[in-house]
Amino acid sequence: MIRVLVADDHPVVRSGLVGVLSTLEGFQVVAVVADGRAAVREAVVQRPDVALMDLKMPDGDGFTAIRELGRVAPAVRICVLTMYDDDDSLFSAMRAGAHGYLLKGSEQEDIARAVRAIAAGEVVFGPGIATRVLHQLTAPATADTSSAAFAGLTARELEVLDLLAAALPTGTIARRLGLSSKTVSNHVSNILTKLQVADRTQAAMRARDAGLGRSRTQGPPAS
Repeated sequence: MIRVLVADDHPVVRSGLVGVLSTLEGFQVVAVVADGRAAVREAVVQRPDVALMDLKMPDGDGFTAIRELGRVAPAVRICVLTMYDDDDSLFSAMRAGAHGYLLKGSEQEDIARAVRAIAAGEVVFGPGIATRVLHQLTAPATADTSSAAFAGLTARELEVLDLLAAALPTGTIARRLGLSSKTVSNHVSNILTKLQVADRTQAAMRARDAGLGRSRTQGPPAS
């Protein structure tokens, strides 16, 4: 019997997942929660085999919850189930400690198969995602020393950090990268957490020390 925790802030998604898993042999849903903080709390209490978790939730998002679960409940395997198909979300989740990454809209059989595999110790990616992971792993290494200095950051976070080092405000960074200001702010928050610094000024200083931000102040907007 595979014990499963379901964490998603959408009631319809939660009820759908519980309904699917409850009708399949070999699964027991031991907790259903709507935010990251509750996911961590229930995982500590219930000790599920697998946490099926969304990334964007209130009161502690999935990224934070995944990292915290690795600290307080390392035996719990984590399968991300999300609508976010971008590389930043994918690789941030895997670096945080996820053992699988599926997109919402996956077939019920695919979700069940992934949960079984992850519970058995495998790492699972949804269709199309595995190809991107393989490409990332096999891509030729570059000589960019700034990337090596900030290996924990995604490519997008490194771009944002480079512009932070050039002392550009959030709105300008958003225009340069073709992102919304909220998305840039989310990236900055992730950068501060990963670099373990208190604010964007400290992050910018560290980036400048590593050689970032020196040629970006006059650069054209990103296409």
